[in-house]
Amino acid sequence: MIRRVGRPGLLGTMARTAVIAGTAGAVNRSMNRAADNRQQTQADAEAYRQQQAAPPPAAAPQPAGGDDLFAKLDRLAQLHATGVLDDAEFAAAKAKLLA
Repeated sequence: MIRRVGRPGLLGTMARTAVIAGTAGAVNRSMNRAADNRQQTQADAEAYRQQQAAPPPAAAPQPAGGDDLFAKLDRLAQLHATGVLDDAEFAAAKAKLLA
């Protein structure tokens, strides 16, 4: 068998092209992944900054008689208004207090 010296043959050229194309694709995917990670990190940082800048929710002042019925009903109404308690839970807790 005679070996060629100089330029590669058809198979050598195809192999080189496949390696170059595969490398280019891998680099492209890596760069896209890095850009996505950078964007996500920036979005997370911005969300954190906004969360830290927002004032904490104001706590309602507790009346002096913390055990009285009206204060407990008022607290239940606040929890229901903010969505912590749904309608059924609110009704059950109110019935328990009034019983």
